[in-house]
Amino acid sequence: MRLLTVLLLALSAQAEIQFASLGSFRLDSGLTLHDCRIGYQTFGKLNDAKSNAVLFPTWFTGTSNDLRGNIGHGKLIDSDKYFVIAVDAIGDGISTSPSNSKAQPHLRFPKFTTGDMVRSQYLLVTETLHLKHLHAVMGISMGGMQTFQWMVAYPDFFDKAIPIVGSPQLTSTDLLLWNAELHAIEAAKPPRAGMRAVADMHAFALTTPNYRATETTPAAAAKFMSENEQNTPAHFAWDDWTRQLEAMIGHDIAKASNGSMESAAAKVKARTLVIVGLQDHMVNPLPALSLAKLLHCETLEIDSPCGHLTPGCDQARVAAAIARFLQ
Repeated sequence: MRLLTVLLLALSAQAEIQFASLGSFRLDSGLTLHDCRIGYQTFGKLNDAKSNAVLFPTWFTGTSNDLRGNIGHGKLIDSDKYFVIAVDAIGDGISTSPSNSKAQPHLRFPKFTTGDMVRSQYLLVTETLHLKHLHAVMGISMGGMQTFQWMVAYPDFFDKAIPIVGSPQLTSTDLLLWNAELHAIEAAKPPRAGMRAVADMHAFALTTPNYRATETTPAAAAKFMSENEQNTPAHFAWDDWTRQLEAMIGHDIAKASNGSMESAAAKVKARTLVIVGLQDHMVNPLPALSLAKLLHCETLEIDSPCGHLTPGCDQARVAAAIARFLQ
């Protein structure tokens, strides 16, 4: 019994949020993020060769705590085999963010990019965890966007990439959604009052209309909307939402290659598995599939009414594909 207690305490301590202090962090814009701290949690054990580390950045509005449900035996990434680093992206309310920054609170917090997110994670991995190489980088949604950014920013630093329902650059459809959410916040007085409309827009895009119509009856619609409208701003602050939205709106891995996706693809060295939801209404799958063709890489294309939530709805299938790919 005592041994079991010790093991449980060790596992609990391992998964606690830790922070890497980056100090004054220079952003792509040239502005400086003061007292930059990056939150992270680790799961599993780093092997003697230090060859089993997998970086798992957060999705939009997600935290490393939210990633827990995807980590473990039988989940998307098996922490019995891999040393998983769940990292909080800048602006998620755990890492340095508009909602928690004392030096640059709310919209005084400078705009940042997915490139800034990735560079901060590189510093975490190399300077705090002292790793010289990663086995893989994987992420869901905005985490998938960060994975694509990792592929061109640090092509020699990891062996395998798994972007899941992410995109290397946004389509006009994506820009329509994300800008509509941003405009709803900007138009509201105070800005947090706009989060009710944002919550409704976000929920509509997460799945297909047919999925929502099937899962939620008209009689239950008011309750569904009310609960979502309350939970969304409670889970994620309006100012964090704003700055992470702006980072996604500006996301394009071809920017550093004079707008050429072909040139961007030529930088990629990691073996890649691109996972998309063909009916995704939140992050259009076409750019990811187009890049996959340029890379001649593996794809997993899932045609599900779950839309953007496909990785969760079809977790067993996605997990099996990831397990095979990472071997």
